[in-house]
Amino acid sequence: MILAVYDKPVLLGGNPILKQPIPIARPTLPEINEIQDEFWQIYNSEMVTNSGFVQRFEERVADYLEVKEAVCVSSCTSGLMLVMKALELTGEVILPSFTFFASGHALLWNNLVPVFVDCSPLTYNLNPEIIQECITPNTTAIMAVHIFGNPVEIEPIQRVATDNNLKLIFDSAHAIGTRYKGKLVGSFGDAEVFCLSPTKVLTAIEGGIITTNDQSLAKKLRMGRDYGNSGNYDCEFLGLSARMEEFNALIGLKGLEHIEETVAKRSRLKDIYQENICQIPGISFQQIDVGNTSSYKDLSIIIKKDEFGLDRDQLAYALDMEGITTRKYFYPPLHQQILYSRYQQYPLPATEFVSNNILCLPLYSHMEEKIVQDICQAIWRIYRYREELWQHCR
Repeated sequence: MILAVYDKPVLLGGNPILKQPIPIARPTLPEINEIQDEFWQIYNSEMVTNSGFVQRFEERVADYLEVKEAVCVSSCTSGLMLVMKALELTGEVILPSFTFFASGHALLWNNLVPVFVDCSPLTYNLNPEIIQECITPNTTAIMAVHIFGNPVEIEPIQRVATDNNLKLIFDSAHAIGTRYKGKLVGSFGDAEVFCLSPTKVLTAIEGGIITTNDQSLAKKLRMGRDYGNSGNYDCEFLGLSARMEEFNALIGLKGLEHIEETVAKRSRLKDIYQENICQIPGISFQQIDVGNTSSYKDLSIIIKKDEFGLDRDQLAYALDMEGITTRKYFYPPLHQQILYSRYQQYPLPATEFVSNNILCLPLYSHMEEKIVQDICQAIWRIYRYREELWQHCR
C-alpha cells in the first residue's frame, strides 16, 4: 500500500502531517488503579527491596521463559557485570561492535579485553561464521547480542563455544518475548540478561533479569547483587549493590501478564511500516530469519543514499523537522568510540556499513496505527521531494 502524498515536507515550507511531536519510544505502563492496592501493600510492609514481589516476579519470568532460574537485578548492565564476575572470566571476550555500549562496559568493569567481531549486514547480529578465526588462547567467552530483539544464530554460536570450551553469555536486553526457532530465548548458553528500562518491550521502569539453568550460578548471582553477601555478613566474592526494588517488580509483573499481546502488537506495527514504505527505493528492513520471531524493541531501516536520494542523516533531519524523533542506533559502533578504539583488531566492514546507514523509527507498544501511517506518509513525501531537499541540505 502506497499512501497518498500531499504537501511539501516541513523543511521546504509545508505543513506537518502529525499534530503532535512523536517520540522514539514511550513506556507502556499499567493503569494506576491496577497497581495501587499492591503499591500500598509494599509501602506499608516497609519491605521495599528484594522481597516478596521480586521473588514472585522471578518465578513468573522463569515459568514464562521455561528456565530454571531467574534473578532480578537493578539493571541489565549490573546483571552483565555480575554474570562475568560470577563466571570468573579472564582474558578476552568476543562480542559484536554493533551493540549498545553497556555490553562493552560490563567487560571493562571486569578487566576483560573486548574482541570485536563483525555483524551480518542483513540481521545486524554477530556473524557466527567469523567467530572461530577470532579465538585465541586468551579467549574465555563469547557474548552474543539479540539486536533490537532479533535472535542471533544461537545453535552455531553454541557449537563454537562448546568446541572451544568457552562460556556463552547472551545480552538479551532487547529480547524478552523473542523466539529462536519457536523457542523463547532465556534458557540458552550459560546465562542471559534482559533489560527492563522504560524503552523496553517489558518495563519495570528500571531493572534487569538474569536467567540461567545453572542453579549454582544463580545462587552466586543472588549473593552478588547484595555485595557478595550470602546473608551472614561475610562476603564470599566481590559483588555489587544491584538489588531490584519491590515497586519495580510490581510493574514488571503487570507487564508480563500481557507480554505475548505486546510482542504481537509491535510486530503488527512493524508490518504497517513495512507495507507502506518497502516500495521506496533505498529503504530496507532488518532481516528476521524464517522460524524466528523478533520482539521489535526497535524498528530500524537502512538508507542507501544512491537509491533513496538522501543519506541517513538528511532523512533524520527532515523527519525531525516534521516532529518525528529518530535514533541512529548504534552510531558510532563501539570500536569507533573513544573508549574502545584501542581494542579494534579485525576489520568490521558490515558493522560500519550498518552503523553509518541505519535509522530507528518511533515504535512503542501502545502506539496507534494511524501514527505509523502518518510517519510513513512523511517519509514518502520526503522521498518525493528528495532532489529539492538534497539542494536544501547541502
